[in-house]
Amino acid sequence: VTAELMQSFTRVFADSVSNGFYPVPAEAIGVGSAFESWSPREWDGVYRVLVPLNPPPGHTFHLELKSAGQMAARTFCIRVELVCTCKREQLAEKLLCFLHHSQEELGRKQKRSLLETLCTGSYLDVEKTSRWFYQLVRSSWLQVPQSYSWHLLFQPCSRSCQFCLSKGKKSLMVEVLFGVRQGDSDIFVVSQPAEAQKGSSSTFVSSQPAEANSIASTAWQESYAVAEAKFLWHIAGQVPCESVHLKCLQVFTCILSGTGFSSSTWKTVVMHVLSTVPLSRWRRREFARRLWDIMAYLRRCLQVKRLEHFVLGNERLPAGISLPPATRGLEPLNLFEQLARDPAAHREAMRAYAQLRFR
Repeated sequence: VTAELMQSFTRVFADSVSNGFYPVPAEAIGVGSAFESWSPREWDGVYRVLVPLNPPPGHTFHLELKSAGQMAARTFCIRVELVCTCKREQLAEKLLCFLHHSQEELGRKQKRSLLETLCTGSYLDVEKTSRWFYQLVRSSWLQVPQSYSWHLLFQPCSRSCQFCLSKGKKSLMVEVLFGVRQGDSDIFVVSQPAEAQKGSSSTFVSSQPAEANSIASTAWQESYAVAEAKFLWHIAGQVPCESVHLKCLQVFTCILSGTGFSSSTWKTVVMHVLSTVPLSRWRRREFARRLWDIMAYLRRCLQVKRLEHFVLGNERLPAGISLPPATRGLEPLNLFEQLARDPAAHREAMRAYAQLRFR
């Protein structure tokens, strides 16, 4: 339902933004456990989609790294620049150049530039973009076929667009995140802080500021959700039809929850094991062995206090997953870096592992 709704919205958005200079929404991408066919026990029931934003005519986006942070929590700003469109005007397109036409002429004949609407200074503002997208969805709702059978109710949010769809006794929550692609890669900078900000790395590893409100309105956080989803889709096409890799992930994130290891930690571990154990060995009859393989991999990571980020610095990613040139050749990031720095956190993690093994 969510995927079909976003396809309908995308078609309507194309007409809505065609006469102005707002970002151009591209086709939405489903991200997170709900679209990857596994969900942890703590899943909040929200279906999240990422809508890539492209610059409007006469504009270009430049990503500027602001903070590397710990645990790959890199933050970017999106600098918006005006570009010359004089040649397009010569080609009979009715588009004045923001750089080379007078302000008086632009004010008379053309709508305001993106810098004057959704930016703070020269940078794309997350909160202004969120309000604009909310209005775009609201004004487009009656033009999509789903409006005839579903009721739409918006939820307040400053860094994304959240709404509830209901039909009789059925209801579902949708959160639309906005993102700008890094080049032609599968890595984005996104409007909503990563789930790790809510403590998803683990209960004894604090990788992010505690409050989302402390993030500047011009800060966009790097996201690897699309790359991870593409990896799992790639695996789904390679494993035996009765593969249990997602069942293994569900065991650790649902049945064995509450032992201190978050769903994002388990997802990283399982993806690493999928890259090392031949895919032919993930059949149903080998379910228990694969569970112990995952446990053994986690134990080794805890012993050496190192769990490598699955996307950044991983040379074993399938060829179909594209990374920005600047990230190639990087040293793999250590998601257990805090365990190496904090002996008390490491002891707590080892106790959590012992409890998990007992269970």
